[in-house]
Amino acid sequence: MSHSSNRPQQVCVLGSTGSIGTNTLDVIARHPDRYRVFALSAMSRVDELAAQCVQYEPRFAVLPDAALAAQLRDRLRAAGSRTEVLDGMAALSEIAAHPEVDAVMAAIVGAAGLAPAIAAARAGKRLLLANKEAIVLGGALFMRAVEEGGATLLPVDSEHSAIFQCLPEDRATWHERIDHIVLTASGGPFRQRDPATLSDVTPEQACAHPNWVMGRKISVDSATMMNKALEVIEARWLFDLTPEQVKVVIHPQSIVHSMVVCRDRSVLAQMGTPDMRVPIAYALSFPERITSGAEPLDFLAKPTLTFEEADARRFPGLHLSWQALHAAEGSTAVLNAANEEAVAAFLDRKLRFDHICRVNRATLESVAPQAGEVDSVEGLLTLDARARRHAQGLIASLGAH
Repeated sequence: MSHSSNRPQQVCVLGSTGSIGTNTLDVIARHPDRYRVFALSAMSRVDELAAQCVQYEPRFAVLPDAALAAQLRDRLRAAGSRTEVLDGMAALSEIAAHPEVDAVMAAIVGAAGLAPAIAAARAGKRLLLANKEAIVLGGALFMRAVEEGGATLLPVDSEHSAIFQCLPEDRATWHERIDHIVLTASGGPFRQRDPATLSDVTPEQACAHPNWVMGRKISVDSATMMNKALEVIEARWLFDLTPEQVKVVIHPQSIVHSMVVCRDRSVLAQMGTPDMRVPIAYALSFPERITSGAEPLDFLAKPTLTFEEADARRFPGLHLSWQALHAAEGSTAVLNAANEEAVAAFLDRKLRFDHICRVNRATLESVAPQAGEVDSVEGLLTLDARARRHAQGLIASLGAH
């Protein structure tokens, strides 16, 4: 869908108060002639969502919780805003599939993002995917929804956007070109720390990322490299690759965002300053390019780019991705559910940092997907809940020691 009509594209931003959501609104605000905000959603941040509604005047705003939605309604009424407030999880899927919406930014963190992302896919939207859990959880089901709905799927993760930018627009030719892809990882804050000392890590230390400003959940995932494990799974589905065709290297500078190694051994890489507005702007405007607001890359300020092995002893969580991809379909959903529970427990100081991977591995190896659980959103959410219960039991037993 090129931007040939004079009508601005109507954009629905799911998860508008998070870092991806606010960056998306920043890019949209730079191009008022091209984009209008149609709907916004947040999990619980009423103040931020109210301010966004006043600034961007969307037709709809959604909060899953009815009491919070009532607060937002009062706030907006007092401000003279005409935005209609909806509540409940089903409302997220409604705004994502709304007939007037052209593009959906799927930036809800975690499994909660699966249903609205699939609703947008089935409705044939331009789907800007920042919620990697939707594809980690849904895999085949999600990609089938994209195909059947005729949706345009555009990755927003900087690594997957980089791969996408290195490939031709004609997806049919991807297979003949790609030998494998290489996702880059910053290594997070503990890249050089002795693995034996990781039991003492605090939530504050884990959330202090050297290159990127991110939410707490994704910052912890970056520190354990579970973030990269989820990205390996996402890349396998997005680019229709075998698990072995997805490789990872540590690249501390976060300048090369990922690489495609072609059959002829030519390597294509996408580079730039670490700023999420670049992949967001690309996904919004594809196949065109618009200004993002990011600083240009200064090669002389970063004269050295280095690459290191993603060491399994230091980052055991990363290697669970290939284990899950080789296990029964649905195992990636089990891994994701365990990780969400383990990270939440760590942030609540109920689980040691070095036990996150232990919970993830034990849950992956204990919870087997049942027949039929991977064929529907409801089935996947049942599997997700089963895996969470198992992880919670492990967390309780580990926390007691």
